[in-house]
Amino acid sequence: MKKIVSFVIVCGMFFVNASALLAQEAASSGGGLSEFHNALKEKFVQGGVPWMTPILILLIIGLAIAIERIIYLNMATTNTDKLLKKVEDALETGGVEAAKEVCRTTRGPVASIFYQGFERYEEGIDMVEKSIVSYGGVQMGKLENGMVWLQLFIALAPSLGFLGTVVGMVQAFDDIAKAGDISPTIVAEGMMVALLTTIFGLIVAMILQVFYNYLLNKISSLVNNMEDSSISIMDILMKYKAAGTSPCENPTKN
Repeated sequence: MKKIVSFVIVCGMFFVNASALLAQEAASSGGGLSEFHNALKEKFVQGGVPWMTPILILLIIGLAIAIERIIYLNMATTNTDKLLKKVEDALETGGVEAAKEVCRTTRGPVASIFYQGFERYEEGIDMVEKSIVSYGGVQMGKLENGMVWLQLFIALAPSLGFLGTVVGMVQAFDDIAKAGDISPTIVAEGMMVALLTTIFGLIVAMILQVFYNYLLNKISSLVNNMEDSSISIMDILMKYKAAGTSPCENPTKN
């Protein structure tokens, strides 16, 4: 949780500073914050509403997916050492049913994997291991849900920007042809308008890329945690079986 808070603070500081610089530039040119907003809207319109609107939609949807994934992954984070200790204690005092109850009341993919393993305990250790591996794959799929869309938006935003730029350049050359003269003013205005879509597309892609990399790192950490915990729970069960104190044989051990 501390990592996500730090990440949000850093991103917030970055966007605040960037906005402050843009607002300062707008103020130095004779306007205030409203002038900055007006300038931003003006650039949006200049870039071409048909091209800029899809890029804006990609940013909004991408941020919504990223925020949902951040919340989900942080809620899925579990103190596995504490959970393993609770499960081991429950096995000693109440057997498999007590261990299942601990997993049932603990949120997160690790607890769900443990529960599925305990559900197959009576069928043998091999079935427990297979169940843990199979359900671990299901949980990995849930963790990665939505990441494909983020990756698509990261690639699509600059592509739309480049497409808008090419179309804008074609229009600029068309204006030059209609004017019958290569005027620096016509060329400069046409190129500026054309390149605005690329600028906005690249900005959207960079913003989403930061969130995407953070989510990938978070997912990798959770998957490693799941694998380590699965090995640990199998060691605990094997230890009880080797000691001849299988919890399902002695569920009321004191």
